[in-house]
Amino acid sequence: MQTGVLRVLRATAASWWRHKELRRTGQTALAQRLERKAVLRDLGYLRQAATVPDAHVICGEGGTFIHLGWSTVSTLAPIERFPLATLAVARGTPFIDIRPVTDVIAFANPYPG
Repeated sequence: MQTGVLRVLRATAASWWRHKELRRTGQTALAQRLERKAVLRDLGYLRQAATVPDAHVICGEGGTFIHLGWSTVSTLAPIERFPLATLAVARGTPFIDIRPVTDVIAFANPYPG
């Protein structure tokens, strides 16, 4: 596994409000244990996305979803704020963008100039 992927997942887990609060109150060991558990879970999702033939990422007005066959991982954030989905797409998981187009001219002309 690439160290960059692990770095992103660790930073994401450490930034969760619950883990921050545990660290603030001196429960560092519990915070670290929960962070490791979250990283391992997310690595499992990434491995699934790479091996399941119909896995894909969808980004729409309702948020971002990673479909992994029978299970779905989701968030209300756009893909730019959902590191797991961004990593899955970067590793080759198909991406479907159903967000509305607000600038039709820019969409129709992707090469400015």
